[in-house]
Amino acid sequence: MIKAKKSLGQNFLIDDNILKKIIEIIDIKDKTILEVGPGTGNLTSFILKKNPKKIFVVEKDDRLVSSLQKKFQNQIEIINDDILNINEKEFSKDRMIVYGNLPYNVSTEILCKWIINLNNNNFWFQNLILMFQKEVAERIIANVNTSNYGRLAILAKWKLDIKKICDIKPSSFSPKPKIHSSLLFFSPKTKFFKINDPRNIELITRLFFNHRRKMIKKPFNQLFKGNMEIQKKLKLNLNLRPQNLDFSTYYNLAKEYEDLRG
Repeated sequence: MIKAKKSLGQNFLIDDNILKKIIEIIDIKDKTILEVGPGTGNLTSFILKKNPKKIFVVEKDDRLVSSLQKKFQNQIEIINDDILNINEKEFSKDRMIVYGNLPYNVSTEILCKWIINLNNNNFWFQNLILMFQKEVAERIIANVNTSNYGRLAILAKWKLDIKKICDIKPSSFSPKPKIHSSLLFFSPKTKFFKINDPRNIELITRLFFNHRRKMIKKPFNQLFKGNMEIQKKLKLNLNLRPQNLDFSTYYNLAKEYEDLRG
């Protein structure tokens, strides 16, 4: 039995009931699959039973790569690398279904990378089926005027519809993490607000949520040099706090910022 590496945030999913639930979310027969962090291959085994067209797995840990090669041989294609270094679009011309029990320490970084690199309607994935630390999942699915609402929800919900499938207890993993996990299902939106550079959403939300308990007047003036025309156009109340502005307001702010910069 391969021992999990704490430095890589490894917690292997061993609960067959949860594995079955994950694999039943969507029909994957004849689909191209990308699995991120397959670990000891427990989910990979369930995926293979559903007769996909092709399976790519990305695994950073050399020990696990050797184990996966022995276990699955030529049934899967293994990429021994860090998912943050990879261009997923190069794997396949098919839109892939992505599974990931993401390492807790880089899960938000991975998700943000995928969203920021999306070009208009050119999605490289059909769906994302991803596991996060529960409190991170709550931030991803949060709505306006809630304590969890912030940068992550605004970026994630820009181009994606998100559904929470279930929470998962620590006992479903080996070793047991100290926290609960949540499984989320992501689907691309057919219509979304057009912003040329997603990094502008990151910039806007970072400035606004740096002081989430303070009024938005200061970050607004910092970005727009006190431009009252933009305030009037967006009907902004500068006495509100960052969590009081809805999703579309942040997307509009990003667009106005782009337009100002030419």
